Amino acid sequence: MGGEGEHDGGPRGEYGPWVWTAYRAYNELLRDKIKKRFDAQEGPWMDQLAQALVELVNARWEGGRTSEKAEKTEEQLLERIDKLLSE
Repeated sequence: MGGEGEHDGGPRGEYGPWVWTAYRAYNELLRDKIKKRFDAQEGPWMDQLAQALVELVNARWEGGRTSEKAEKTEEQLLERIDKLLSE
């Protein structure tokens, strides 16, 4: 195929698989650190937003969209979500 000293044209052939494994591990570590920082700073807000979204889905699932009570509950939840998103 190729002569001595040539590689397959891809970066993996040039550096070897262990370099790309280290690169992926580095990126994973960086991603985890970023996630931890976001969780520390925004975690409580994200928890409130997630709870409101779950309640909205449950209200739509249980009550349907036809009953007056379901519509009122949905409106209240959407107002809560809007308020959280505007913070």
